[in-house]
Amino acid sequence: IKRLISYNLLEEMQKQNINRTEMAKRMSTSRAALNRLLNPNNDSVTLSTLTKAANVLGKKLILELQ
Repeated sequence: IKRLISYNLLEEMQKQNINRTEMAKRMSTSRAALNRLLNPNNDSVTLSTLTKAANVLGKKLILELQ
């Protein structure tokens, strides 16, 4: 799931022409924290961080249990 989220975030950043530095600035976080978020192998990410990233990109984070 984290790999998919990381891929989707990176893809949307590219579509909107937002680089990592700008994304971190818009999220009010460090570049290192953003790199952890975008690293598909690092699963230590909070829902708050995911929500913040989605909001910056004009998207909505939807989690669903099935």
